[in-house]
Amino acid sequence: MASYGLAINAACLAAFARDKVAAQRREWRIAERTLLTLALLGGTPAAYLARHVLRHKTRKQPFVAQLHAIAALQVAALVAALAYLLERFLT
Repeated sequence: MASYGLAINAACLAAFARDKVAAQRREWRIAERTLLTLALLGGTPAAYLARHVLRHKTRKQPFVAQLHAIAALQVAALVAALAYLLERFLT
């Protein structure tokens, strides 16, 4: 599980970095859908880190709103999973 998390976040960070370089060089870009899919698959921490460090995709709407929605969905799923586990093991 930890190795998956590291791998998906590394891939997400690399994709954001590659897209930033491509944008600066006016080259072929990585589709926003691909960046959001990487975030959805678990790369959300790297997506937020890349946005901050690289100053990339910080003002682009609806991308920002979609990334926030993915993060909110993941937090809700984590809270629900933890609540389920706590209920199951404490009763």
